[in-house]
Amino acid sequence: MRLLHYFRLMRLHKPIGILLLWWPTAWALWLASEGKPPFSLTLLFLAGTVCMRSAGCVINDIADRHVDLHVKRTKTRPLTAGQVNLIEAFCLLFILLLLALTILLQLPKPCFYYALVAVVVTLLYPFCKRFIQSPQLVLGIAFSMGIPMVYAALDHLVDKTMMILLFINFIWVVAYDTEYAMADREDDLRIGIKSTAILFASYDKLAIALLQVLLHLLWLPLAFTLNSLFFWGCWFYAALNLVYQQRLIRQREAVNCFNAFTSNNWYGLSMWIGIVGAMGR
Repeated sequence: MRLLHYFRLMRLHKPIGILLLWWPTAWALWLASEGKPPFSLTLLFLAGTVCMRSAGCVINDIADRHVDLHVKRTKTRPLTAGQVNLIEAFCLLFILLLLALTILLQLPKPCFYYALVAVVVTLLYPFCKRFIQSPQLVLGIAFSMGIPMVYAALDHLVDKTMMILLFINFIWVVAYDTEYAMADREDDLRIGIKSTAILFASYDKLAIALLQVLLHLLWLPLAFTLNSLFFWGCWFYAALNLVYQQRLIRQREAVNCFNAFTSNNWYGLSMWIGIVGAMGR
């Protein structure tokens, strides 16, 4: 039973966060390797994604353990509900970071510097929600570090494709985490938590729409480079997913805003399938 509580503390029963962290890393793996990422490297990055996302969930719950009591969606989390104590949570965090370090040691040295940024930002993010109006920007940095790590692991220099992927993912994270924050906006306003959903106020839907249009258009240079009808098909399908998200958040209902957030998994998957199909010609 104790293991189940640890499992829930790491959100392994809700893998959406792992998937959203994984897809941009997968995009980079296939693009940087021209469609042939080494199997061992792919496994290392997948394991690292799981470890770092799980560590992020644990530090988030440690930081928010008193705040989560006052939010309907989070008050039953293991740490807040007393199913796991603070010492156990810190021990679990230490183990996850140790596992992540073990994985990192299998990668080339340049990856270390990007990983250091990822760890620092991951540890800071939960506290940013108390002090800055747009903590989603910080999350965007944390969730984008897998991209330059992939390029470093494959001995690639910083190039146009990598920079485009970084901008795409950063904007994507801000957009989908604003949808996530819309689901908790009333509780966040009451307890003083900050987010872009609150910052954008009545312009939240418009802001998300503009971000989504921008990030999707940023794929165009890569689409023309890949020159693949299959990729274009996936690109158009992903565009429909963004339209669907706009329909979900139309009335700002908490459940539908959260569903819009989780729908981003299909966006990330669609673009990855497009890349794999284009590279596998």
